[in-house]
Amino acid sequence: MSHDQQGLAQEKVVEIMRGDRFCMLTSVGVADQGRLHSHPMTPQEVTDDGDAWFFIDGTSEQAANVTAEKRVNLAFADGSTWLSVTGHATLRRDRAKIDELWNSTVEAWFPEGKDSEQVQLLHVEADSAEYWDTPGGRVASALAFAKSKVTGKKPDVGESDTVEL
Repeated sequence: MSHDQQGLAQEKVVEIMRGDRFCMLTSVGVADQGRLHSHPMTPQEVTDDGDAWFFIDGTSEQAANVTAEKRVNLAFADGSTWLSVTGHATLRRDRAKIDELWNSTVEAWFPEGKDSEQVQLLHVEADSAEYWDTPGGRVASALAFAKSKVTGKKPDVGESDTVEL
């Protein structure tokens, strides 16, 4: 992949991450011999490099999991676009960043306020991502599959790429 293609693919990854309100954060479980655990999360910020910031309850099972095993996956989907981001997570108690990202939606999850000991940030530093984009969604995909049956050719269901971040 050329440098320009890499840049465009990275922009696509960030666009998908910023466009989806929710993602699934998958971590490795501590208490149950390494089973994978997935939880819905809301990214509060996505950087141009594909890093993501979330609020997290520092006393939660999920926080314990990422403290013990930093490797995580973020999965985004909206029906026509799918994205899988692998990375490393760390918990942070950065007061300035908490103040910067705090909002009324987060406050609903932490009614004791942003100064509560439970309030922490989860920073996911992205390593790589893989995306699949099917413009037109399910209808376009169904038409592409129907066309492939008639023509005998592999269906064109959009683009996919793997990106090092």
